[in-house]
Amino acid sequence: MIPLEDFFNDVVGKAQRGQCLTTEALAERADVTVAQVEAVKDGAKDAATLLKLAPVLRLHGPALVAMANGGWYPQSVTLQGLAQCNTTYHDMTVNAYLVWDPVTREAAAFDTGATAAPMVAIIRELGLTLKFLFLTHTHADHVADISSLAAPTVLISERETHPDAQSFTPGTSWQLGTLGIESRSTWGHSKGGTTYVVRGLARPISIVGDALFASSMGGCAVSYADALSTNRHEIFTLPDDTVIAPGHGPLTTLAEEKANNPFYPEFK
Repeated sequence: MIPLEDFFNDVVGKAQRGQCLTTEALAERADVTVAQVEAVKDGAKDAATLLKLAPVLRLHGPALVAMANGGWYPQSVTLQGLAQCNTTYHDMTVNAYLVWDPVTREAAAFDTGATAAPMVAIIRELGLTLKFLFLTHTHADHVADISSLAAPTVLISERETHPDAQSFTPGTSWQLGTLGIESRSTWGHSKGGTTYVVRGLARPISIVGDALFASSMGGCAVSYADALSTNRHEIFTLPDDTVIAPGHGPLTTLAEEKANNPFYPEFK
């Protein structure tokens, strides 16, 4: 099993940084001590403090406590035409994805991970024809091995260009055999972050890069507010059975994120 990308204290830290709150200001607004905030951020599983911090941070308190107690992990997802490739990049792991039409055997890769070798092996084993490499964003762990895939077409949003890729306007769509691929702008973690929605398999797939993780979301060095907003408009409006394929951590589903992700309390 791929572990969750973030712990509960990562969620607290991301929300605090995103809202530009000092620890002192957060403690005062939540009516807790600075020491209690610091303890939680260091990993203390203090449910009472978490429930006080959550509304100030606009998080869902019970979901945050469930994370602290290790009470949730997404159900296993198996879908014909989708492969998740998890590779090690320095001290972390990163995901890349291969999607293919089971009828025509045409395939598309999404990001490369630290090495594209696992995707190359699947392409050869299944006799697939790689048509596209789609990049969710240009952070090094997602584009580390473009050359090994040798995709005839490499694509990225015009908001975040890469020298090895052609630019497109968010909203552009492509056909992959009988499958449709739609691009959606989910920026905030990076300036050109893109989600790719694939339709035509047994369930829709949303390949989100670092916009969203199982029970968390990407760090938002560019814009926390826009990361939340674009996720809500471009990901959380998809059907509940959509498979969420994140850049880090396990596969999940939109229904599970609505029920368990602390950053989106309105769906609880």
